[in-house]
Amino acid sequence: MSRAHEQYLVGLDLAGRRVVVVGGGQVAQRRVAKLIASGAVVEVVSPEVTPAVEGMAAAREITWTPRRYADGDLTGAWYAIACTDDPDVNVAVSSEADRHRVFCVRADDGPAGTAVTPATGEFDGLTVGVLARGAHRRSASVRTALVEALQAGVVDDSAEDPPPGVALVGGGPGDPELITVRGRRLLSRAQVVVADRLGPRDLIDELPPDVEVIDASKIPYGRAMAQQRINELLVEHALAGRFVVRLKGGDPFVYGRGFEEVQACAEAGVPVTVVPGITSAFAAPALAGVPVTHRGVAHEIVVVSGHVAPDDPRSLTDWEALGRMSGTVVLMMAVERIGVFADVLVANGRPADTPVVIVQDGTTRIQRTVRATLATAGRVAKEEEVSPPAIVVIGPVAGLTAGT
Repeated sequence: MSRAHEQYLVGLDLAGRRVVVVGGGQVAQRRVAKLIASGAVVEVVSPEVTPAVEGMAAAREITWTPRRYADGDLTGAWYAIACTDDPDVNVAVSSEADRHRVFCVRADDGPAGTAVTPATGEFDGLTVGVLARGAHRRSASVRTALVEALQAGVVDDSAEDPPPGVALVGGGPGDPELITVRGRRLLSRAQVVVADRLGPRDLIDELPPDVEVIDASKIPYGRAMAQQRINELLVEHALAGRFVVRLKGGDPFVYGRGFEEVQACAEAGVPVTVVPGITSAFAAPALAGVPVTHRGVAHEIVVVSGHVAPDDPRSLTDWEALGRMSGTVVLMMAVERIGVFADVLVANGRPADTPVVIVQDGTTRIQRTVRATLATAGRVAKEEEVSPPAIVVIGPVAGLTAGT
């Protein structure tokens, strides 16, 4: 029994070199995007192409020859891809490639070509490629696992410690899977982590034992680490030569005092990187089945901090304007004063029967949803014993359900 020969995995420098893609469907669309990124001079030969490929041609990223393949189309090519839905055409392309000693991928029959496209992934300047002798799902699965391992820091691709400094990482609304790829990667390299209570707590447990974790929690209406002290800790550890991750819930610049921490680092000469996060203002309603916008229903969103009452001299919110608008109001940190905010909106023009949705502990295992109206929101919140953290969505979108 003959043994199938192994394929030789190699990286091609196609920058400035002619590549011909015969076929204009979904396979071509996927391959052409990568070829453009490599700097190749790409020509697509096909009577028809997908809208995306046509857009690339219109933007002059590629050349599109709108006709069927003809012998001679591979003249001057360094690489070719045959990806039409006609096996006879793909055979003809492959045959011409053989005559010109041009490596050719047969999308319809991999072993029949002289090259195979590996499952590839990118990570921080690395390209990971996997071949599985034609088992495409297997190669794609392994590729994805390797890239995710690199992103999560399970596989450490760096032999050096990160340079001293601070990374201000938005951890998302609580579910550890909703942190960004970059945020998780930087967290995996941290030497010191200054963590919020609302950050993705499960990720803290995955840190190596030598990582110092500092609890910077702020308990609503309870004890809290002063912001000034948090700023000092970030600066002190960074100046001591450590890489510090400030892990915050949600997005650091959405009511997270993140810019205050950036300013403190800048004043001390500490380099700081900001990694945005998914804000709970939108994520919590989404996972509760509530869109904050919907065509024909809401064309505006206002996200409001509820940490001070409407009549508080410190309030910067125009409650009269919010009462007049018809779109969506999202209240954060508003549990203590839900009834007060509802009354002010009604007094300034919002209908009392405007739907309200309260999402408590959004994206976590104990998430729950409470529905009310502006007229009943304060009473319902008390009866249901709603507690922070909770997001309050006010407006017609709060009354939508699937199928409406």
